[in-house]
Amino acid sequence: RAEQLTLAELRAGGVALEMKVRELRPAVVAVLGLTAYRQAFGRSKAVAGRQHEPLGGAELWVLPNPSGLNAHEGIDSLAVAYQAAWDAAHAR
Repeated sequence: RAEQLTLAELRAGGVALEMKVRELRPAVVAVLGLTAYRQAFGRSKAVAGRQHEPLGGAELWVLPNPSGLNAHEGIDSLAVAYQAAWDAAHAR
């Protein structure tokens, strides 16, 4: 869970992810968990969905975490969010 990590750990993970994306060069990247994304990348006002700024050159999507702890997201809303990212990745 994101709250079990320190801000330094989240930021280090963000840096490591960006380096990995630059190395592997995928067209689209999806990050699960809005709170963790906000903290890891210093984007306190980010909202779920496609982000305006790419990550390591890849189109970036921030998607709801499917964890049962994320009670305000149901299977239908998760499916819609994940489908949008899937479609973006396969439209290339």
